[in-house]
Amino acid sequence: MTRVLKRRHVVAGLTAALVAIGAIGGNAAAAQDTMTIKMSYNGPPETTKNAVHRFASNFKELVKLRTGGAIEVELYPNSQLGKESARMEQVMSGPVINVASLAGMQSVFPEIFAGNAPFMFKSFEAAHHFYEDSAYWEQATEAFRERTGAELLEAVEEGGFLAFTNSERPIHSPEDFEGLKFRAMDQSQVALYQAFGASGAPIPWTEVYTALKTGVADGQMNPPMYIIIGSLQEVQKYLTMANIQYSMQFLLVNGAWMDQLPDAQREAIRTAAHEANVINRIWVEAKVQERVDFLKENGMEVYHPNEEEMQAFREQGQPAYNKWLAEKIDQKWIDLAKESATKANEMASDGS
Repeated sequence: MTRVLKRRHVVAGLTAALVAIGAIGGNAAAAQDTMTIKMSYNGPPETTKNAVHRFASNFKELVKLRTGGAIEVELYPNSQLGKESARMEQVMSGPVINVASLAGMQSVFPEIFAGNAPFMFKSFEAAHHFYEDSAYWEQATEAFRERTGAELLEAVEEGGFLAFTNSERPIHSPEDFEGLKFRAMDQSQVALYQAFGASGAPIPWTEVYTALKTGVADGQMNPPMYIIIGSLQEVQKYLTMANIQYSMQFLLVNGAWMDQLPDAQREAIRTAAHEANVINRIWVEAKVQERVDFLKENGMEVYHPNEEEMQAFREQGQPAYNKWLAEKIDQKWIDLAKESATKANEMASDGS
């Protein structure tokens, strides 16, 4: 049975598990030699806005439950323990838990970008298969541990799929990008925009609203959650739900710390991590349509490309992205990710 199939059974036990959290409070307080570990991540400590904080909060409570209070996770949101690079160094060198974005992973494990090719997944279920059961994920987690000494436990779902927005015209095909200027998060997005005939330039998130308002950029890409967080609907007219890239961050735990734990506690942490991610997925995915409706109610025109249009995006966008990536990592990782994604899409479509 694949882990995605097991995920369907995880949900049934979660309600009882979360109820039990309250019951262990006294036992946890009385536990001898409680071990404390810090957990760091980006974004504010707001469960309704920051999906990573929601994940961290549930993970903390589930670790307490699964270990009978023997391990306490202390949360440090808003990058309190440092920026991405500093936090990566911490999780590699000492007893720390970190949630890293792609930006945080790129300096130590750029191979992670092979799983982020545009238009790679046709559904959430396909992405779940890829980041749980695929040959790519199995080899990536092994290689990451060998290279960094840290364990890569989960790809934490944080905001749904990225969508295109712009202020000039509806985007139904790659040709509709011609001549537009887009904000990019990194050079991979620049390569994607250029493949469509647009220009792209990296702009920090804190400057995106102003850039769009003043015309420095005509558009950008983000999940609906971040469009709302940034109030981008105020300066963007058109929204194209093109399942561009799966939005996730990565749960990392210091490997030496994990190794010194008893087997039962080590397994409890892995179980808690997966359960917290399942909870996050349910919440994130349930909120997508609600957020799209909010954007529509606030003036955005929403378009869902059909399969023929998605194939056009895929055929034009993926080669440009992979060409950019092949200059940074071994081609075998790109090929493995592509093969794994194809299988994941097939498994999701037939309900495997």
